Amino acid sequence: MDGGSDLRSSIKKWNAIYPVYINSKKTVAEGRRVAAGKACADPTCIEIADCCSYLKIPHAIELDKAYPRDFFQVGRVRVQLKKEDGSPVNPAIKTSKHCNAFSSLMPYLINGLFTMSE
Repeated sequence: MDGGSDLRSSIKKWNAIYPVYINSKKTVAEGRRVAAGKACADPTCIEIADCCSYLKIPHAIELDKAYPRDFFQVGRVRVQLKKEDGSPVNPAIKTSKHCNAFSSLMPYLINGLFTMSE
């Protein structure tokens, strides 16, 4: 039982990515954090998690959480961008400001141009 609580406490330290951050249909005031041209339409937590798997970034889906500005936007993905020593897990994505990597992979994921086994 203690192993699960240790995992949950470590996940709480990870960065949270809400789908609204990369949703092209949302405005900056509504929570979008990437440029509208680089964002994708209506991403889901599952799609963001698939992109994390493709980028080999540890992640955890929390479907019971809601976006604070809009409680109808349910779900978020916790991602571990940095290891315990402070070095990045994936050198291409160092901070949560690099959400462009997720939004740029979404069209390929939706069209089936890459699979998680790559």
